[in-house]
Amino acid sequence: MYVPPAAPDARAPISDEQLDLKLKRVAIDTNLENVVYLNRDCLIYRIAGFQALSKVEVVAGEHRITATLNVVDDAAIISPDEIGLSEDAFKRFGVEAGALARVRHAEKPASVGALFRKINGERLEKDDYHAIVRDITGGHYSKIELTAFLIATSNGELDRDEIYFLTDAMVASGRRLEWQEHMVVDKHCIGGIPGNRTSMLVVPIVAAHGLLCPKTSSRAITSPAGTADTMEVLANVNLAQDRIASIVREHRACLAWGGTADLSPADDVMISVERPLSLDSTTQMIASILSKKIAAGSTHLLLDIPIGPSAKVKTVPDAQRLRKLFEYVASRMHLKLEVVITDGRQPIGQGIGPMLEARDVMRVLENDPRAPQDLRHKSLNLAGRMIEFDPDVRGGDGYSIARDILESGRALHRMHAIIEAQGAKGFKHDNFMLGRLSHEVVAERDGMVLGIDNLQIAKIARLAGAPKVPNAGIDIMHKLGDRVKRGDTLYIIYAEFPSDLLFAMQQCEKASGYTIGDDTEIPHSYLEF
Repeated sequence: MYVPPAAPDARAPISDEQLDLKLKRVAIDTNLENVVYLNRDCLIYRIAGFQALSKVEVVAGEHRITATLNVVDDAAIISPDEIGLSEDAFKRFGVEAGALARVRHAEKPASVGALFRKINGERLEKDDYHAIVRDITGGHYSKIELTAFLIATSNGELDRDEIYFLTDAMVASGRRLEWQEHMVVDKHCIGGIPGNRTSMLVVPIVAAHGLLCPKTSSRAITSPAGTADTMEVLANVNLAQDRIASIVREHRACLAWGGTADLSPADDVMISVERPLSLDSTTQMIASILSKKIAAGSTHLLLDIPIGPSAKVKTVPDAQRLRKLFEYVASRMHLKLEVVITDGRQPIGQGIGPMLEARDVMRVLENDPRAPQDLRHKSLNLAGRMIEFDPDVRGGDGYSIARDILESGRALHRMHAIIEAQGAKGFKHDNFMLGRLSHEVVAERDGMVLGIDNLQIAKIARLAGAPKVPNAGIDIMHKLGDRVKRGDTLYIIYAEFPSDLLFAMQQCEKASGYTIGDDTEIPHSYLEF
């Protein structure tokens, strides 16, 4: 039976041996935050005056790490002679379990003064942002301090030069790829449109044309699937930087997850806070997108800004304001940027969720008659605009070149090569298993589909399990302008687990995401495109 030790005599000297604690790896995922665990009866904890959530520094030889302290009362988790590190902290610390380590009060981050000035509404300079981002990347900010910074720099709180300073600092926080080519192209969408998997079509098309396109993509934050989630159905996306470089040099492109390449790592830490808080500020979006692309070595970027009633950007004037901010920062960072404003009134494609979206992509590449035509058309438009970055291509010819590459099968051949190089998963889009449970959502009246709520459709698909469950999601049967009869299937929900299907169905009962009405009820937003 474990008996807590008697309270230490504050007057008694402490030997060096008493300061040493055995390092223990605690199997807890703290999502990019360094956390250290001490038993409440640990001699050092009791004498040093630590408190839960204190900032401490753990030291073992030349290895040091700053972390947030959690206090444990169960000796089976951490005994009084041990110091525990969370999974993220243990990997960063780089010391073997069982080694001796010491813990002490941490000094405040060097940039904390700049942080407080920003919280008070002051304008910061370039050096201030570099100092803050260095401390974020180094793990010196707690989640509380990081949240304060993100809120202080949210919409309307930074001028355009400060957005540039933040972007520049985020690029400097990690590695920067060099390709030794005068033109490196990329494409990005600001998000918010379910099923918008154009990158997985654009990349093999432009690579087949000969352009270099090292596509490092993100995973879903609030959507049912990101490009990396969908590509992971087809191939491995967790690639080291040297492997990415090898694939790109051989095949002119890749479709990998950016989280393993140490590109703008401060962005990954910020996203870990933005995700649970559903923060999605314009400031952070600009800095996040541009820092990742520049760090990946891009010289030319095509940016897709969808607009619509339930998109991130609601109106054309809003899109134009965002465009000017992106163009200003990109210009300061010596990145050639072209912005395309697209139709974001409804999901793109038919499937919503990793496996369903992978099916749509492969159908387009194979020129399958079942392929969603809106996904095909938008991808060709974007690929055509990217091909026109090529100085040897005359303006206006890009679309026809892209269409020829797709229809000839060259894009499919290039996609197969990329999949094999990254490590094929054996996915067969004409023979795969969707979630074993399903539910059809039907029209409640006759009429025309006048509106589809992107946010609601995305929420239902996520409740069904996407993207964590790759074969979960939504299969859409009707789009804007379609005429339906009462009882017609609008979309099918697929789920793998009964609880997920129940949650999705309950959300559908609140709102299906579809507006059905008469021709006389067509909203103004329907006519903008």
